[in-house]
Amino acid sequence: MPDGKEGRHRTSRPFKGRHQARKRAVDLLFEAEARGISLSAMVDERSALAESNSDVSPLLPYTAAVAHGVAEHAAHIDELITSHLQAWTLDRLPAVDRAILRVAVWELLYADDVPEPVAVDEAVELAKELSTDDSPGFVNGVLGQVMLVTPQIRAAAQAVRGATGGGGS
Repeated sequence: MPDGKEGRHRTSRPFKGRHQARKRAVDLLFEAEARGISLSAMVDERSALAESNSDVSPLLPYTAAVAHGVAEHAAHIDELITSHLQAWTLDRLPAVDRAILRVAVWELLYADDVPEPVAVDEAVELAKELSTDDSPGFVNGVLGQVMLVTPQIRAAAQAVRGATGGGGS
């Protein structure tokens, strides 16, 4: 949910299951890409399924916030990731690594209540759980480079909002 800073999100309160929420968001990104459907459609489909079937758990609010945020800012997130890949292209990465990086970059840029080191650590943990032996180091390296430019990106976005008179979303 917007917190008065355009494009930035703050949840009402962090919850203990945030790691699981991130993991579920990665699952949604991975599945949407594998099925060739939009991430927003995937979230809507899962939400509708949970409403119609009591055996299906609803998406956690943070999972939905991350998924919608990644969908909304996908082009910028992918551009930023691509600019920090060395000798790789985004399409050559394992799909799960793409999903993990997209979630982490969204958190770095748009989640006010997630400290940058936490976003990176969580992404590395997800890579350990879900991907190849080489992925945690790779994910850490890419996100370490992204973290170097995150303050400038946030400042530029704030300057643009100030110049255009933009406040909240």
